[in-house]
Amino acid sequence: MSHFKRILILMAVDIVLVNAALLLALWFRFEGAIPPKYIASYQHLVAIFTVIRLGCFYAFGLYNRLWQYASVGELVNIVSAVTVGTVVKIAYLHFQMEGGVFPLPRSVIVLSWALNIIFIGGSRLSWRFFRGYKLKTVQKQEMVRVLIVGAGDAGAAVVRELKNHNGHNGYQRVPIGFADDNPAKQKLQMFGLPVLGRRQDIPRLVENYGVKEIIIAIPSAPGRVIREIVDICSATSAKLKILPGIYELIDGRVSVNQIREVQVEDLLGRHPVQVDLEAMAGYLAGRAVLVTGAGGSIGAELCRQVARFGPRKLVLLGHGENSIYDIHQELKDSYGELEPAPVVADIKDLAAIEGVFAKHCPQVVFHAAAHKHVPLMEENPVEAVKNNILGTWNLARAADKYHVENFVLISTDKAVNPTSFMGATKRIAEIAVQELSRSSKTKFSAVRFGNVLASRGSVVPLFKKQIARGGPVTVTHPDMTRYFMTIPEAVQLVVQAGALARGGEVFILDMGEPVKVVDLARSMIRLSGFEPDEEIEILFTGIRPGEKLYEEILTNDEGIGATLHQRIFVARPDGTDAKALEMLLLLAGRHSFTATEEEVVVLLRTILPDFRVDKQCLIPDKGSEEVAFRYKPDAARPVHSAHGTAAAR
Repeated sequence: MSHFKRILILMAVDIVLVNAALLLALWFRFEGAIPPKYIASYQHLVAIFTVIRLGCFYAFGLYNRLWQYASVGELVNIVSAVTVGTVVKIAYLHFQMEGGVFPLPRSVIVLSWALNIIFIGGSRLSWRFFRGYKLKTVQKQEMVRVLIVGAGDAGAAVVRELKNHNGHNGYQRVPIGFADDNPAKQKLQMFGLPVLGRRQDIPRLVENYGVKEIIIAIPSAPGRVIREIVDICSATSAKLKILPGIYELIDGRVSVNQIREVQVEDLLGRHPVQVDLEAMAGYLAGRAVLVTGAGGSIGAELCRQVARFGPRKLVLLGHGENSIYDIHQELKDSYGELEPAPVVADIKDLAAIEGVFAKHCPQVVFHAAAHKHVPLMEENPVEAVKNNILGTWNLARAADKYHVENFVLISTDKAVNPTSFMGATKRIAEIAVQELSRSSKTKFSAVRFGNVLASRGSVVPLFKKQIARGGPVTVTHPDMTRYFMTIPEAVQLVVQAGALARGGEVFILDMGEPVKVVDLARSMIRLSGFEPDEEIEILFTGIRPGEKLYEEILTNDEGIGATLHQRIFVARPDGTDAKALEMLLLLAGRHSFTATEEEVVVLLRTILPDFRVDKQCLIPDKGSEEVAFRYKPDAARPVHSAHGTAAAR
């Protein structure tokens, strides 16, 4: 039915109702014996009264509402429209008085007001009741009984939507009650549905009430609580669904279409991420932005987030042509007005990097390109040094030379008291940009966070593959813990940190509570419909080279300070030996640079003296002009910046 046709039908119904209300008010007032003079007044006034009523109804939007979802708000609108119409009619009658006498008794006007509210309100609300009754009478054979966990605002919203929804995936969900741990809510009712028990009672409730589906409606619950509820529900035969977390709900509206399968992100209980969109738009809109590692998980999401704020140019730099092609095509399809510039280049190639900066003149740089896989870098330490340290230095020098405004290095919590080559090289990359920041007009900063769910090389995709093939699921150690973040959450906070940067900071993202990796594995197995240790085995393989049982967010010498954002903190920089840093960069910058694992350890310990102190390595004398290494500084290629060497700064 067209919108215009719908309005005409509603107006036709209202014409009948408003005239019936006025006539019935006269009939009530005179108990059925209406005097002829008032019948004549009625006939004289009925047309203008009808126009006044319909005009007020239109002005109050009574013809532009979906009455199948009518509630108290719509009833208030009806009362307001009828009241205003009555006031207008009284004013009109005042000018129609003859000899100080109203054309109609005042009591008729009051009765007419009440009857209009009853008639108009009843006509609108009856559609909602009719629709609800109709829904209850269809598809009875396909109804699914649903238990809702959480008798709060979210649970109430789910019940309203379930009662108004006419079927989903070929069946009708019927809520039978709530499970809630609040003692004050036990045995009470909401929307006619009782609170049947607490979370521990869920298995009993599923059996006693024939529950086929459980919906977790606690969007603000921490991951620990969600994990406990998932474990309890997994012991039942009911399907498990969840209302998305608050950070996923755009405007607070809830619908059954947003209820989905429980995902691993829900088990982490990420708190809502609120970013300062105005601040981000201020330093990204209309700017030329360069993202390195643009084809990777973090880099690609950075490109998506940056594209939202209308940059003048977005340069996608990466070493793998296929991944750069994929993100380039995605951005072209999603942001037609943006023309991203794909660049295939190696950040270790200083000439290539300077060529990119000279051609595209970026004003903001997000440096996400890095070798991040801990075990692989244990096997290839020289590549970790070249890519993570020298590659970062090349980009930082180019940013300084070409007057970039903001440079943000994506770092890792593995850079804190590192035990791996990956962590140590990322820590030295942090130190290098901090050192350059001392003399540069570019605002250099680093952002440090933990493991990112669903990124390449993370445990979640690995666990999914292992579960799909029937196990075993491999975990290195039963006590292994990690900080986890979702990709969009981490990237939003990285972009926000860039807006807070003043130069030289290492920003630390609040990653919530660390999660035991084995608990994550067990939850993923249960979410896949299996029982851990029975149907899917969990196999402990031992800690791999370079790994720690737990990650840290601060070094021993760093303190922490607050920023304007409640989820972002800033570490106070510790002291740096500029001479040692220069020597390391000189050696790593050689085209022929190669070394054994022990020699790389010696080199890294010139900057990080506590790195792998358990190994018997030669510790160089940092006061010497030469590093205790197979190469001498004077044989190395000098590393210059626009402001001289590191030592000079």
